[in-house]
Amino acid sequence: MTVSPERTLSSDLSTSTPAPTREEIFASHEGGKLATGLSTPLRDARDLAIAYTPGVAEVSRAIAAEPALARRYTWTDRLVAVVSDGTAVLGLGDIGPRASLPVMEGKSALFKTFGGLDSIPLVLDTTNVDEIVETLVRLRPSFGAVNLEDVAAPRCFELERRLVEALDCPVMHDDQHGTAIVLLAALQGACATTGRALSSLRIVVSGAGAAGVACARILVAAGARDVVVLDSRGVIDAARGGIKAELAAETNPRGVTGGPADALRGADVFVGLSSATLPEEVLATMAPDPFVFALSNPDPEVHPEIAARYAAVVATGRSDFPNQINNVLAFPGVFRGALDVGARRITESMKLAAANAIFSVATDDLAADRIVPSPFDPRVAPEVAAAVAEAARQDPAAGVTEGDR
Repeated sequence: MTVSPERTLSSDLSTSTPAPTREEIFASHEGGKLATGLSTPLRDARDLAIAYTPGVAEVSRAIAAEPALARRYTWTDRLVAVVSDGTAVLGLGDIGPRASLPVMEGKSALFKTFGGLDSIPLVLDTTNVDEIVETLVRLRPSFGAVNLEDVAAPRCFELERRLVEALDCPVMHDDQHGTAIVLLAALQGACATTGRALSSLRIVVSGAGAAGVACARILVAAGARDVVVLDSRGVIDAARGGIKAELAAETNPRGVTGGPADALRGADVFVGLSSATLPEEVLATMAPDPFVFALSNPDPEVHPEIAARYAAVVATGRSDFPNQINNVLAFPGVFRGALDVGARRITESMKLAAANAIFSVATDDLAADRIVPSPFDPRVAPEVAAAVAEAARQDPAAGVTEGDR
């Protein structure tokens, strides 16, 4: 294909925010990033008598008689447990629960800042699915939802499924579904910017781990007709077994075989969710003006400046280039909306509603380098929460009771 020399990623499109120093980073984490606060003050003996003994006994008696009152008179209705076993942390891999805790604290900070939700990090010193499920079942009275974070594939699929079955509250593995929601919103933005339809695109997803599987599935659910998924062995097919066999049955309608070069020849969209490099010579064989979403961190599959020589739209997972595919656009509003209406499940319709809401906010300022809104746009989380709440009300699978509607 012809290279478009005018398409360059100039420095003025990158963020002007200076990179933090190592000293700043460690100083900001000293003592942890979280602390508890009070929703009602303790100023005198009367306040103490209301908040603690003897007044608190009245509330405890009421909840003992009617357990549903815990939603109103404790913080469980607004508390998300951020749970990890430390086996797939950022790009660091299996670093263990203690080393994962700063990331989980950061996730809790994002829940509070962007969704107005309290959350508590729980890092578990086990990778046994049975033990994790049992732990969270026993802790269920203490929280209202579970955000699974940084759990390695393929175990993350079984863990999420088991927890959804065992708990009567929203459960979502953000590495899977948060990524998928924002990716779909970004593709909608790219399509709107370039006048294309999602259903017309040939899409290649490179990476069949947690994020790759969820992204492929949400794209198919949203109307994409031609999605091909690659892993380190090439295009996945039914012979792989397990969840990859299930995914093979839902994708690759043209029966593509081979490796990345075979899958990407003539493709309209590249979605990178692995550490595999996308060579420029393979990128050049894609259809004219493709979308290149090189989402691996910290090193994208192809440098954005190289991708911009060929692509109409370029996105990354990084904050120092335009079009960052950032999960913070999704998960605070998704959990907020689910908890607002007392949903017991986060369903596919709720995820699609979240993606549509993110895209709707982006439409006010849509451009090739602005296909998703800024994470700091104050409209995002409320719009996502409202859309998710409405979808939950309309979806029987979400488990919203008549009184919560």
